[in-house]
Amino acid sequence: MSPDSFIINVKVIPRSAVSEVAGKTENGVLRVKVHAVPEKGKANMEVCRVLSEYFGVPRSNVEIVSGHTSAQKRVRIVR
Repeated sequence: MSPDSFIINVKVIPRSAVSEVAGKTENGVLRVKVHAVPEKGKANMEVCRVLSEYFGVPRSNVEIVSGHTSAQKRVRIVR
């Protein structure tokens, strides 16, 4: 992992009214609400888009490294 990247734990809440970062859980896991449904990678793409806007990085700098089919994900952000 490069020194200008970091990994965060994310809990995804699909089928929400809006797509947004909705704070953190009591364990420090970032909660991300997405409007997309969790099928065919749609919610994952939306998670990456929301996080790229939140952290102010290009979409290509956000990558889901584990949890592709789970609500709990690990995401790498490159600054």
